[in-house]
Order: sequence, then C-alpha cells, then structure tokens
Amino acid sequence: REAVRRMSTRHGGKGGGIVNLGSAASKLGSPGQYVDYAAAKGAIDTMTVGLAKEVADEGIRVNGVRPGIIDTEIHASGGLPERVGDLAPTLPMKRAGTADEVANAIIWLLSEDASYTTGAILDVSGGRAILP
Repeated sequence: REAVRRMSTRHGGKGGGIVNLGSAASKLGSPGQYVDYAAAKGAIDTMTVGLAKEVADEGIRVNGVRPGIIDTEIHASGGLPERVGDLAPTLPMKRAGTADEVANAIIWLLSEDASYTTGAILDVSGGRAILP
C-alpha cells in the first residue's frame, strides 16, 4: 500500500515498477513436500496480476518472477541440503539456476526495456515450470 501511494502519479509520484518474487511451486503444486509453500506463492501470483491491473493507469508496473530450483541455502535450511544436486538431473536444462540469474530477470523487469510489461510473471526455472 505504501509503495503504491508513494509511486502513484495520481498522488504526485513518478511511477515505477514493482516485482514480486514467487516460485515455480505455484504452478507445480509441490505435492508431498511443500504444498503450503506452493499455495502461498500462488497467492503472490494472483496479487501480482490483480495489482498490475489496479495501478497500471497510475504509472506503476507490477510483475512477478517465479524461480525454480535455485542453488541457494534455502534447501539446506529446509532440511534437504542435497535437494539441488538430486533434482538437477531431472530439470530440462539439467542444472539449477543461480541467484544472479533470478536477479537479472528482476533487473530487466524494473528497467525501461520492460516499460510496456505489466501483469507478467516470468518463469526463471530452467524449463521446470512448463506445464504439459
């Protein structure tokens, strides 16, 4: 709410971009492991699309990024330190992504190169989130 209020051209702001961070889990459901996490990330997807429609005419672009398996410490902190190595061979690109690859997608969505992009959710998942 505060970001929109400060950014909105309707309220004297200069506009801008918001990027919400979701997860490929929102499309995959994460059965048997992280269903609660997937549900929460699905809510982020819904908020991204809805908010994008609400504030587009106020100069604010709202987009999302849905990372897949990214090589970070989140897996170990969740009790599965070998998860990245175990899943990498099953991914379409045969490797996990990096935090830098996710960051680059966010940077692009916030840049002028994405000035006509709003309500989009970009999968940065190495092909994992492609639905059959």
